[in-house]
Amino acid sequence: MGAVVHSAPLVLTMDGPPITGGTVTVEDGVIVEIGRGRGEIHWPGVLMPGLVNAHTHLQYTCMAKVGTRAYASFEEWAAVFDRVYFDGADGSWNAEHRRGVHDWAQGVADGAWQCLRSGTTSAADIVTDPEAVVETPLGGVRYMESIGDSDRSWREGGRERFLGFHTGGGDDAGISPHAPYSLDAGVLADLGGIARERGARLHVHLSESAYEREFTMAGTGPLMAYIASLGMDFTGQSAPAPGLSPTAYLDKLGLLGPDCHVAHGVHLDADDRALLRERGTTLAICPRSNRVLGQEGPDVAALLTEGNPLAVGTDSLASSPSLDLLAELAAVKELAVRQGYRAPDLDRRLVAAATLGGAQALGLEDRAGMLRPGARADFAVFDVDPRDPYRALVETGAGRCVGTVSGGKIVWVL
Repeated sequence: MGAVVHSAPLVLTMDGPPITGGTVTVEDGVIVEIGRGRGEIHWPGVLMPGLVNAHTHLQYTCMAKVGTRAYASFEEWAAVFDRVYFDGADGSWNAEHRRGVHDWAQGVADGAWQCLRSGTTSAADIVTDPEAVVETPLGGVRYMESIGDSDRSWREGGRERFLGFHTGGGDDAGISPHAPYSLDAGVLADLGGIARERGARLHVHLSESAYEREFTMAGTGPLMAYIASLGMDFTGQSAPAPGLSPTAYLDKLGLLGPDCHVAHGVHLDADDRALLRERGTTLAICPRSNRVLGQEGPDVAALLTEGNPLAVGTDSLASSPSLDLLAELAAVKELAVRQGYRAPDLDRRLVAAATLGGAQALGLEDRAGMLRPGARADFAVFDVDPRDPYRALVETGAGRCVGTVSGGKIVWVL
């Protein structure tokens, strides 16, 4: 197949200034030229790099009913989530005991389609169950999740089971140690070592619960009670890392770095944010999910002002109203403005977080997040006012994707 030229009233490359009357020429799934003119495929509005959803669980699309109500806390939501997730299984985090409870493959397929039709072409998809390893047109990184192992259970078969699970995720699979509270210290450190040995990306839930800091510093609180109710038998220490915040705890175990990105960061303080910056670790923020769990959301104004690397995620439909990343951007802006961020660059920086920032988080800077010759031909078109594109995308872009191209192929058109 020969080259195909796409054009639009405005092209945002995210690799330079916007191009009025821009064109993107595609051949064999790769961008070969950026220019001006009118192509054989002419789109309305703004053509831009495909969005990068830096934190989601597509398999939980089939658990959307959990995300349709509001909760008082992370722990309250987690208890409801677990009841629906296990749904008659024995309650063990061993995947062998959970098979057949939900159609995870269909959940991934449905979730990927929802992402694509809203302009997302890449995602950090957290996979908890083997049945959720499904090929879709959605790009990104599939992160194989480890959750619930103590140091003892890890030695007695958990490590071997996870290595087989990770291998089953494909050559580019990442590794997701679930969170500081859901794995023993030795397991967390070993997962970081496995990732570095295999050249795999890392992704961790961090500071999503208001009680996570109490858990790592003192070994007490509602989060400790919650994990005990799941039968997670960890070391029995009074605290996993006395005196250390969850961020510092992950750093002590060697997980943080430019090859790792973390999600949520609702309760980070200034020292935590500085440590993430020092380590080059991107934070994927998901304020709509935080809101469902009864939380204000991260300090976006401070993160922007201090210069933390940022990406944006929707989390799953089990805690969020949609997988539309531009709807998430609107929520991020609302939060940042309420927190006092007044700089005129807000809209541009948020669009960058949903494109370049997500690509950086996933280690895909050469393949996603911008339009330039040599990059994979992933882009989306939004029917918004091209005169003020960044603001239009953030404030009115949700639900207005009219076309999505993945690997040079049109996979969605309104």
